[in-house]
Amino acid sequence: MAATDDLPVSEYGFPGPLRDSLVAAILRGEKTSTTSLLFEYEREGEPLPEIGDRAVVSDSAGDPVGIEEIVEVRVARIADVDLEHALAEGEGFTSVAEWRAGHERFWHGFEYRTWVADPAFRVTDDTLAVLVQFRFAPI
Repeated sequence: MAATDDLPVSEYGFPGPLRDSLVAAILRGEKTSTTSLLFEYEREGEPLPEIGDRAVVSDSAGDPVGIEEIVEVRVARIADVDLEHALAEGEGFTSVAEWRAGHERFWHGFEYRTWVADPAFRVTDDTLAVLVQFRFAPI
């Protein structure tokens, strides 16, 4: 793994069943996009991803499974997420409404609200999201 030691780690969701299912979708080639909230980058003091950025994708155990490379980054209001992005999330969404409902369950869930230290956290139509498309190569 020495060739990847200098790369940052990319983690999807929180460790456990959600991360395991997302990583499995990546490994199957079904998940080629992901969504984060802009404020997460601001909160962590991290720059937005850029085209060409590479990172090691890890599973719930922290084991590396492959390398992702960013191919597109967009910032959009939650209300403006398109069907192409929702489908590319690889989570079985068939509409933008399903995508939003699934993501709101995550963002409004206990783990996320605990992570942001706001038990009443809610997204709105105007919440800004970072929409990332990537390609993946297993290790």
